[in-house]
Amino acid sequence: MSKTFADSVIEFNRNLTYSGLLPEGFQVLNPYQYNPETMAVMEQFYYKYYNDNVRRKFIVGINPSRHGAGVTGVPFTDTKRLEKVCGIKMYSAYTHEVSSVFMYDMIEAYGGAEAFYKDYYINSPFPLAIIRQSNRGKWLNANYYDDAALFEMVKTYMIMSLKKHISLGLDTSEVFVLGMKNAQYIRQLNKEAKLFERINVLEHPRYIQQYKSKEKQFYIHKYIQSLKKE
Repeated sequence: MSKTFADSVIEFNRNLTYSGLLPEGFQVLNPYQYNPETMAVMEQFYYKYYNDNVRRKFIVGINPSRHGAGVTGVPFTDTKRLEKVCGIKMYSAYTHEVSSVFMYDMIEAYGGAEAFYKDYYINSPFPLAIIRQSNRGKWLNANYYDDAALFEMVKTYMIMSLKKHISLGLDTSEVFVLGMKNAQYIRQLNKEAKLFERINVLEHPRYIQQYKSKEKQFYIHKYIQSLKKE
């Protein structure tokens, strides 16, 4: 039996590791290594929506958050939406993640999870969660571009990671990048590694939920217009 897209994604996630350098005060979290249920629910998700060989387009986030993919192993999916929308219950954790709220409202407007995931695959150039220690010693979510030294240290890994995602069988004629600042860095990586023919930029779900919630329907419409155009 030939390998499906789901098989390839699961294999990618099973082998995920980052052993490179990090600046002082930063850590990388690999959810698959510290919670066996993360691996189990991630596998259920991909076998449910990606167990085929359909060629999909790529939506690129920043890096997983601790409460989204950092727990579920599924980009932009907290445990609430994993259960309510995808029908996959996680017993060891219960999370609410702001970006996930927008993403799944948009997915519903698109035509539902099955239709959306048949057309699109979401992941990040740095596919593991990054945290940084605050001055008070508390660990907070961090983005790969929050610190110039951090970006330089993870840059080669990010190019390698994007190439691995593409090798799963993604359509590289265009990519959808979430977040204006993220797009600046993805353009830089694309210039260096020639990964995608065209880059389309959309506002990041967290930004929309946090700062533009009154205009949420406008942004959902904008996403749909961009993603459904032929």
